[in-house]
Amino acid sequence: MPNPSIKTVRNDMKTLIEDARELFREASHNTGEKAEDLRARGLKLLDGAMEKAHEVQAVALEKGKAAAHGADEFVHQKPWQAVGLAAGIGLVVGLLISRR
Repeated sequence: MPNPSIKTVRNDMKTLIEDARELFREASHNTGEKAEDLRARGLKLLDGAMEKAHEVQAVALEKGKAAAHGADEFVHQKPWQAVGLAAGIGLVVGLLISRR
């Protein structure tokens, strides 16, 4: 199940994209200063969406590094348990694949 903050960001991104689409639709029907204003607001929304996406990417990268570091520590502290765990997972995956 996704992290609640990831769900929030996903919903924020959807909202931003829908708002930007609506602004661009309005801008296509208007001309002159009003259209420029709508386009500028749309671009600002899209920039915000990109910024949020970069934030989520940075958080995911940090969590991935932390998980990798934790796994590395576990393997160094308990090598035989790590080997047993890997063998068990391999056995289960092998059994699941052979059933198909």
